[in-house]
Amino acid sequence: MNIAIVCYPTFGGSGVVATELGIALAKLNHQVHFVTYKQPVRLGLLNPNIHFHEVTVPEYPLFHYQPYELALSSKLVNTVKKYNIELLHVHYAIPHAYAGYMAKEILAEEGIHIPMVTTLHGTDITLVGNHPFYKPAVTFSINNSDIVTSVSESLKDDTLRLFDIKKDIEVVPNFIDASLLKTDFTDCQRDLMATPEERIVTHISNFRPVKRIMDIVDIFYNIQKEIPAKLLMVGDGPERERAEKKCKELGIKDRVIFLGNSNEIDKILCFSDLFLLPSERESFGLAALEAMVNKVPVISSNAGGIPEVNVEGVSGYLSNVGDIKEMSENAIKILKDDDTLHKFKEGAYNQALKFDIDNIVPLYIELYENALETV
Repeated sequence: MNIAIVCYPTFGGSGVVATELGIALAKLNHQVHFVTYKQPVRLGLLNPNIHFHEVTVPEYPLFHYQPYELALSSKLVNTVKKYNIELLHVHYAIPHAYAGYMAKEILAEEGIHIPMVTTLHGTDITLVGNHPFYKPAVTFSINNSDIVTSVSESLKDDTLRLFDIKKDIEVVPNFIDASLLKTDFTDCQRDLMATPEERIVTHISNFRPVKRIMDIVDIFYNIQKEIPAKLLMVGDGPERERAEKKCKELGIKDRVIFLGNSNEIDKILCFSDLFLLPSERESFGLAALEAMVNKVPVISSNAGGIPEVNVEGVSGYLSNVGDIKEMSENAIKILKDDDTLHKFKEGAYNQALKFDIDNIVPLYIELYENALETV
């Protein structure tokens, strides 16, 4: 197949999933064309089946906000015609499904009919998409997609509850590529971050308020009172400065390392002992899954789709949002001795294998084939 993928090219979960999906499809000899405003962070162009087409938005004084959706629609039309694209797969309802629909309509005027698969990832539905300003456009875009998928049952339920949806929604979970797992790194060893007796606790996110970054600091504060430990904070965002200030106020600044954004997540997770994800909202919890495939158990909230990934007492523990006391107690329970920690590490890994890319990509390919039959 000849497929165009539209996504955000950033560190966020939707961009990572879209990129990894495209890479997997290319390895199966499908032609994959990424159409977005810059090269996705995890995308390498060494595979001859992978192509990148940059969306450029000309700046005009007339526009207070530059019309990205218009530029994206035009780029999609040109890309489809130039490279004989058979199918669009857009990640995020807005603006991508909306732009994809406009491209489809323009192409149809020229006798070119192309199906569009829309994958919903979370923020496009629960936060931005449900805003009264955008809700009509999001509803329209979903209902006019040929096939709609969501990354969890929880997100599917939210979509059907918040919008007047006439389409069936297929649940295709996020995934990881277990074959890429490497745990023996020579240039990023554990002893660079902690002493042998210290446990390493990790969090990875975009540091938005929804991730409850202050809860992470509080949980770690409780952990380190009972167990020697270091906290690795990976990522960047609006809550980072507050978190750094709080660490200083609590007297744990020397035990918390802020690493910023990183392309070496597996290297960081390979020597982590525990992952914290106390979010108040998660459509799936891809960060937890990436931790688990690296044999890192997870202490998380039970929000959204997280319980579909993290299994209570097997890969970690789940608590109500904001229950810092219980999360702290569960973290200490896992970290207190080597045997317990080993049991949870193995449980996390085995649970993660259920979401291996080899189990998930065929589901997308089947949906693509179904979409092509509708043309």
